[in-house]
Amino acid sequence: MNALYIDAFSGISGNMFMGALLDLGVPEKHLRLQLEKLHIHGYDMQISKVSKAGIGATYVNVKLHCDEHGRHHEHRSLGAIKQIIEKSSLSDFVKDTSVKIFTRLAQAEAKVHDIAVEKVHFHEVGAVDAIVDIVGSAVCIEHLQIGRVFVARVCTGRGFIECAHGSMPVPAPATAELLLGIPNYQGSVEKELATPTGAAILAALAEVIKEMPEGFVCEKVGYGAGSHDLTTPNALRVFWGKIHEERSLNEMLVLETNIDDMNPQLYGHVMNKLFAAGASDVWITPIIMAVLPVSFLRL
Repeated sequence: MNALYIDAFSGISGNMFMGALLDLGVPEKHLRLQLEKLHIHGYDMQISKVSKAGIGATYVNVKLHCDEHGRHHEHRSLGAIKQIIEKSSLSDFVKDTSVKIFTRLAQAEAKVHDIAVEKVHFHEVGAVDAIVDIVGSAVCIEHLQIGRVFVARVCTGRGFIECAHGSMPVPAPATAELLLGIPNYQGSVEKELATPTGAAILAALAEVIKEMPEGFVCEKVGYGAGSHDLTTPNALRVFWGKIHEERSLNEMLVLETNIDDMNPQLYGHVMNKLFAAGASDVWITPIIMAVLPVSFLRL
């Protein structure tokens, strides 16, 4: 099975994740053709190779067209975004993955602002650029046939950022909510390194582990560039390869133990508890144990 291990040593955003997958070899033409199926306009997507503190990375920049008033952000609800995605001719996998990520994002925003999910109207993350980042990432995941995604921990950055609601601490409240259950640390950089969109991708798709998964054999490494120029590489590193499962779905784990000197009336209770815990089968076999003489043990 193809797997992806995410090394977010300098944070994660939607365009960093998509850039890293493009860096692994997803054809730019394929990505653009798939995004055209959304039938959304008003943006240009620039893809280029850049250097981040000496490391070559792929940078994706979604530039929005401004209206006559100089505005380029359009607020959208989760329902409106789902409608755009579901009306497209994208594959079911891309649709389901994209909606799953946006749903996690909406749930986090609803929790932070103490409102119903249906009433969430995205500001920074609801515009065309976020739709392109999330759907584009799903397109790349499908192309690379990634079956499992893993992450160990995430650097969020520190300090404060300015957004539609005013000055907010880093990680932003929605990001902090999305990273619940995912180990993270602030590091020393006074920047927002992990964005809500990047955190939503992890919350929706990634399994948390302590290090690279056992049985994982890496075949390619990709780097997605961030927008900051730091003394350390502002890039997301991803490892793509195959993970060899320890056992197939048809194999069963057998757990055996010897029980000595227990009241036989308790066996029925023990069996019921084991079935309740998920055991497929439970059986008891009487055995005869021999006690060795002390003189023999001394030999």
